[in-house]
Amino acid sequence: MKEKRAQRENFRGKIEKKERNFNNAKKVEQAPQVEQVIREDLIEGRNAVIEALRSDRTIEQILVAKGDTKGSINVVLGLAKDKGTVVKYVERAKLDEMSQTGAHQGVIAIVTPYKYFALSDIIDHAKSKNEDPFILILDELEDPHNFGSIIRTAETCGVHGIIIPKRKNVGMTPTVYKTSAGAVEYMKIAKVTNINAAIDELKKSNIWVYGADMDGESYCYDVNLKGAVALVIGSEGKGISKLTKEKCDVLMKIPMVGNISSLNASVASGMIMYEILKQRLK
Repeated sequence: MKEKRAQRENFRGKIEKKERNFNNAKKVEQAPQVEQVIREDLIEGRNAVIEALRSDRTIEQILVAKGDTKGSINVVLGLAKDKGTVVKYVERAKLDEMSQTGAHQGVIAIVTPYKYFALSDIIDHAKSKNEDPFILILDELEDPHNFGSIIRTAETCGVHGIIIPKRKNVGMTPTVYKTSAGAVEYMKIAKVTNINAAIDELKKSNIWVYGADMDGESYCYDVNLKGAVALVIGSEGKGISKLTKEKCDVLMKIPMVGNISSLNASVASGMIMYEILKQRLK
């Protein structure tokens, strides 16, 4: 009898253990996901901070890793001294904890969040330079590295401004700042509620809208891209949305002969931006 009772208790114990394990696993599965807060008030990396100091950007303070005295950090410290910007020396672990790029290079600037421009500001900027507007429209771009690279290329190509949607598009994160190598400080970026409504506004200003699409009817080098232009670049996975495609005056493609059917968004936009620049220079 004692042996049978011991067997029953042992069996019951195994069942209860399995139930506890199941309930614990269920709790873990149902635990709410903690969403990372993306800050728009941090600039990380030496080059990005240097360009921020050279611009009119409001910098509240600069945090520098203790003992970091070699290389371009001295340029940061010199510019900060000239502008009267507060510099605080902190342990590198503090910067590691704050960093959202994972590559702060021993310096983080705390700034006022990026102030987005209006669509009219971009057009007025082109007029003030006595140039035909050259505008970039990003349709739900989500990769901050792509966004930063696009801003950097756009600045070198003479783009007057970039339009992004308020939803489903990466904003001005520390990764964007760092990848752009400081070009953010020289680019007017407008965040709009509706991309298609913004396109309608551009057309009212006699700006032609060109979409980059692999199914475009013409190669980009065969299209007349002179004059006032806006170039639409789609998201990394889906490309340009259907309704936005319909809004474009011309859909054009980049010639490709390899086995890969598409290009990275920053590479594709860069190739077409340089084609537009080439035609404007000629």
